[in-house]
Amino acid sequence: MFLFSVLLFFVVTCFCAWLLLFPAGREVVVQSLSAAGRRIAQRLCGGVQDGVQQAHALGRETGNVLRRLLRFLKRRYLLMLAALVLITVPPMLALMLGGRGMLSGFDSDTQAINEQIAGLLQGEQLSAPAPLPPPTFTTAEVTLVRPMLDGANRNWQLLDPAFAQRLLLVFKIMKERHGYDMAILEGYRSPERQNALAAAGPGVTNARAFQSYHQFGLAADCAFLRDGKLVISEKDPWAMRGYQFYGAAAEAAGLTWGGRWTMMDFGHAELRTPGTLKK
Repeated sequence: MFLFSVLLFFVVTCFCAWLLLFPAGREVVVQSLSAAGRRIAQRLCGGVQDGVQQAHALGRETGNVLRRLLRFLKRRYLLMLAALVLITVPPMLALMLGGRGMLSGFDSDTQAINEQIAGLLQGEQLSAPAPLPPPTFTTAEVTLVRPMLDGANRNWQLLDPAFAQRLLLVFKIMKERHGYDMAILEGYRSPERQNALAAAGPGVTNARAFQSYHQFGLAADCAFLRDGKLVISEKDPWAMRGYQFYGAAAEAAGLTWGGRWTMMDFGHAELRTPGTLKK
């Protein structure tokens, strides 16, 4: 029933658009309706024989109208096709692109936390790792992937305590279960830096100031350490496998993982709290 309703709406919309775009079409319809109305009136007023004759005449008139309509459509088929595209393409694009994007679901419910993870969070308070030397974040390999990383803030103390504990637990799981050492690339991000990153283009971020959980200390971008060097690019098979482990661990800890977004950000994790981005 729903599909029939959508189809009916589509047909009616196309017909109305045709009437609006083509005055000649309106004239054909008006003339046809007028002729049909006269024939019906004459049929009602006349006898049976007259009615039969009028019915034949009406049939002939209807055939003539349909033939004229077909000729008209043949002459204007390009315009009709253009109108059809204008009517159908925008809603189809909206439907296809309506998936989860970089900025979608600002205040959606947080991920359901794994019971085992919840038990670990209620235990010991995990400590932040020692900061890495600044040159670690400015190597040629790192700059190629993250060119503006030298100005990033990596201070764990500026992160929300609940988020920091969950992220530290993810780091612990990655080390103990999967053998990956991890490092934070950027945690808290000032509104000014957020706008600067947004100005760099959509390939960096779509979020402007206070449209990101970074401004509230509830998000972080992370990567892997291998032989003392940062490995960020997912083109590295070892790193891509690590991102899969990382995403599973982050979601088990109740975090939202950027690897599931339309604009995928494999190293990103955030703790979504209702109302935060509306403050």
